[in-house]
Amino acid sequence: MSQEKPNNVCEENTYKELFSSLAGQLRNFLVFRGSEENQANDLVQDAFIKLWENCKKVVPEKAKSYLYTIATNAFKNEMAHLKVRLKYSQSNTNSNTTIETPEFKMEESEFKRKLENAIASLPVTQREVFLMNRIEKKKYAEIAELLGVSVKAVEKRMGKALKHLRKNIKEFK
Repeated sequence: MSQEKPNNVCEENTYKELFSSLAGQLRNFLVFRGSEENQANDLVQDAFIKLWENCKKVVPEKAKSYLYTIATNAFKNEMAHLKVRLKYSQSNTNSNTTIETPEFKMEESEFKRKLENAIASLPVTQREVFLMNRIEKKKYAEIAELLGVSVKAVEKRMGKALKHLRKNIKEFK
């Protein structure tokens, strides 16, 4: 039997290689879309389970796209639930007590809320680019490759995101 590349991801080593090379990237991608870390980890595991369940139908070259599609769709299905949880957790943040003056704590909390809302209000495409660049320190070329767009598109999205955030933060002052 010759050493041919497998034409699907059912081969254990192929599956393991895909998991080790893509799981972290996929998790970060979901976090940047707005998912909580634990939820992102769960969604990544679910995506890989679905990949395994459908391994005979997926060729290794298409596995990355398949995983991102599965995870993105699962994330979208859970967004309504996340919004409710975020709203609830934000309503409880004012009950924390600290040593800082109440005025400082209130301003800090209001600024943090304003910043989170400004980031959350970005269109998904702009938020992804902004968080991938600013949090994960990815270069525009890397982001473009991950999202399947041109570097120019990434630059444009980042520019729009920064303009939006500046406007919203400026209004806070």
